[in-house]
Amino acid sequence: MKNSNFFLLAIATALLFSCNQNGKVSAVNDEDSLSADTISKNECYVATDELDSAFLKLKIVNNDKVEGTLLFTFEEKGKNDGAIEGVFKGDTLFVDYTFKIGPSKTVYKNPLALLKKDGKLILGVGQIETSLGKSYFVKGKQIDFDKGRFVFLTTDCLKQ
Repeated sequence: MKNSNFFLLAIATALLFSCNQNGKVSAVNDEDSLSADTISKNECYVATDELDSAFLKLKIVNNDKVEGTLLFTFEEKGKNDGAIEGVFKGDTLFVDYTFKIGPSKTVYKNPLALLKKDGKLILGVGQIETSLGKSYFVKGKQIDFDKGRFVFLTTDCLKQ
């Protein structure tokens, strides 16, 4: 019993001592979190296209994995409100957007691609197909970031 307690104490001490050895401390906003293994930060963006608008809130983990929310408000069609999840591949963010349209209970899931350029995110347009209930960009077909209606500019993240 005495040896077991000593063994547990030794493991606990080693774990406590090893935590935060390589962690970096930097100034981050209230919603950001830091640890030795994971660094996350929040970024918010807003876009307009005539009478339509969009608000995007991202939580970026370790500079590549992304989760967040996206709200499109269309003058003619109402709102698309949902969650995004994906990854950065170079300067392009590829996400799955899971959303509802207006008061509908139907849930949709579509891929989106956003090019990060000059501090902005540009929503791309590409050919999408669906197979076995999953939608994705057609492999080999280029995503056009020049035809995108929405160019997202950085904005302050509002606490919700």
